[in-house]
Amino acid sequence: MIPRFYLIVGDAERVAALASHGPRLIQLRYKGPDPAPQITRALAACRAHGVQLVVNDHWAEAIAAGADFVHLGQEDLDGADIPALRRADCRIGISTHDRAELDRALALSPDYIALGPVWETTLKKMKWHPQGLAKLTRWKARVGAIPLVAIGGITPERAPQALAAGADSVAVVTDIQLAPDPVARIGDWLAVTG
Repeated sequence: MIPRFYLIVGDAERVAALASHGPRLIQLRYKGPDPAPQITRALAACRAHGVQLVVNDHWAEAIAAGADFVHLGQEDLDGADIPALRRADCRIGISTHDRAELDRALALSPDYIALGPVWETTLKKMKWHPQGLAKLTRWKARVGAIPLVAIGGITPERAPQALAAGADSVAVVTDIQLAPDPVARIGDWLAVTG
């Protein structure tokens, strides 16, 4: 099982700054050059505070660093060595948006499935329209015991709706990034996710 609050940040410095403030799961979504040092620093910060680190996309570097978790988008699945990740005992989360992507993800026996954006998101231009709460419920029925992560447009006020609709965890990017006090905002999240 994964924690109900799933924090996503863009660099190792942010991971280090927030890891000691209550999150139990943080994804490093680093988009710059040379991800290996970022992964190493983020992993050290997480391990120092008993936090699980999820590495977004950079599966080979994650294996080399000894990371416990990798998150892969559908495009990243094309080049990822799933058997190598399994041999390294690296757990896998996979993004999904439609039925074909869900079927593809389920065939790989992932450790969690993500669905999004649940609500409109300003993080990046998405080709997918908001998925909505009803789709979360349908996805949970399909994935069964596999943890389901809701992502996209989620705030502390919306999180209980996503969890009630079937999400096991809510992933948060923009709400923390834009918060005047990210540490206090993490406290708001932990209060509603338990």
